[in-house]
Amino acid sequence: MNFLAHVYLSGDHEKRAIGNFIADSIRGKQYLEFPKEVQYGILLHREIDTYTDTHPIWRKDKKLLVPRYNHYAAVIIDMYYDHFLAKNWSLYHSQPLADYAAAFYTSLENNFALLPTKIQNFLPIMIRENWFTCYETIDGLGYILSQMDRRTKGISKMSAATEELKEHYTILEADFIQFFKELENHVVLVQETSRFTAI
Repeated sequence: MNFLAHVYLSGDHEKRAIGNFIADSIRGKQYLEFPKEVQYGILLHREIDTYTDTHPIWRKDKKLLVPRYNHYAAVIIDMYYDHFLAKNWSLYHSQPLADYAAAFYTSLENNFALLPTKIQNFLPIMIRENWFTCYETIDGLGYILSQMDRRTKGISKMSAATEELKEHYTILEADFIQFFKELENHVVLVQETSRFTAI
């Protein structure tokens, strides 16, 4: 899962959403340095990633891209899934995506001191380019993928990844819808029964 899905799966919890958003920049037990709700979000992010990486639907979709993109296939599938979430946003949330995105960007700005340096550095670009709403269209997703490809000096080939998205669009969207339903149920179960409740 990529940024939008992780934030969405945090529910209406501001600090959990921030933790979920920054989690990839937090190593090992560094999460203990953060406020409790941010810790919760970081651990929830890790749980979501573990569930996703072992799920047969996600693994099947990733396998489709491995021949061309190698280990970048996982990143690309996560981006595809954020696209499908953004495209079908009204099925998941009552607030328009543009408003939801703007509120989250404001939350990040208001909690800027909590963000790792890496996040602080790209936050202005993320807000200016409005990444969350970019995910909504294939062209917007393509732009973000191209930016990511530039950071790998073209090694990832991600700038071409909308080709497979278009070719397998119907199947990939159906896979996302099924997978995400199961992921949402898993997140609810985890939050009800896991060690997170002790944080």
